Amino acid sequence: MSVVARWLGRDVDETGDELTIEPMRRRHLRQAMPIENDAYPTSWSRAVFESELDQTRDGSRRYLVARVGRQVVGYAGVWIVRDPAGHQAHVTNVVVGADQRRRGVATRLLVALASDIIERGCVAWTLEVRASSEGAQELYRRFGFAPAGIRKRYYDNREDAIVMWCHDIDSPEYAERLRRLAT
Repeated sequence: MSVVARWLGRDVDETGDELTIEPMRRRHLRQAMPIENDAYPTSWSRAVFESELDQTRDGSRRYLVARVGRQVVGYAGVWIVRDPAGHQAHVTNVVVGADQRRRGVATRLLVALASDIIERGCVAWTLEVRASSEGAQELYRRFGFAPAGIRKRYYDNREDAIVMWCHDIDSPEYAERLRRLAT
């Protein structure tokens, strides 16, 4: 278990149930699909999720779920791009159910993903975020992401995406950032 994973521990929500982060499995899709469909006008299909989960076996993908008790309340994933100069990760999604937002679930998921991709040799990670999603942009800035460009009409051929990058995630300074975010 990594140092960051040990920092994560288990949190207890106001109902007394523990928030746990664990690898996503096909069995989680029954609960994750309604969250996905609620979050996006054009959501991923179950077949897309199954394909992504199949790719976790070769190490090119990593997906996690957040649970409160037995209920999946969020999930997140990355695509790992191997490069001799240092691997990079592309955040594919970070989604939290509407009733669990603003409770630190996305932060916990991202800390766990960061820990994992750093252990796998990644030196940077990137993502796209809706230009209108100021809350998500703020979350990503806390993780050190900075705007690097715009993808015009990226979402449903209507809304622009802001491309964000975070470099040097293998540094001691980034480890300290993750430690602070995890507490």
